[in-house]
Amino acid sequence: MPALDDFNDEPADQAVQALRACNAAPRFAAEVAAGRPYRDVETLVGRSEDVARGLPWDEVLLALAAHPRIGDRVEGDSTEAMSSRTEQSSLTGADDATRDALLDGNRRYEERFDHVFLIRASGRSPAEMLGELQRRLGNDDETERAEVTEQLAQITALRVRQLVGATATGERASQGAPATEERNESGAEPVR
Repeated sequence: MPALDDFNDEPADQAVQALRACNAAPRFAAEVAAGRPYRDVETLVGRSEDVARGLPWDEVLLALAAHPRIGDRVEGDSTEAMSSRTEQSSLTGADDATRDALLDGNRRYEERFDHVFLIRASGRSPAEMLGELQRRLGNDDETERAEVTEQLAQITALRVRQLVGATATGERASQGAPATEERNESGAEPVR
């Protein structure tokens, strides 16, 4: 895992490749890499959340295609596969009834929304994830797209922190709070 200084200094193509393991949307990696150098991890994570939240739906769908179903056994040794296994580790202790309900819920969700159910699994119990899945099955398309995008931003933030070897210093990313509160008069992020 590169430190922030290493991430800031590596060639652009390497930074983009590393970021694609955090969020597979091409626009995400390009925009975040273009913002280097970042003064600190919080600025990098905040920018990552902002970019993920601002992705158009077609890019969100590209990112979703790289995520396994909640409860599926994740195969492979890619950075993204390893992250998914770690994030979903709480499911290893799930009972059979919860696993079966997640499988059924995933199937119904995919039939309803035509994409994989995405949730930040890190820090959530199997029962919490199942409850969220069942609740979100009642969402209309627009509401669900907003929830998916927010979950993607939270997952992305966790993965970007891991990318630069940072430990979470706050729970902002996992709680969905705004990534940056400081804005200039035009509403844009301040210059780094």
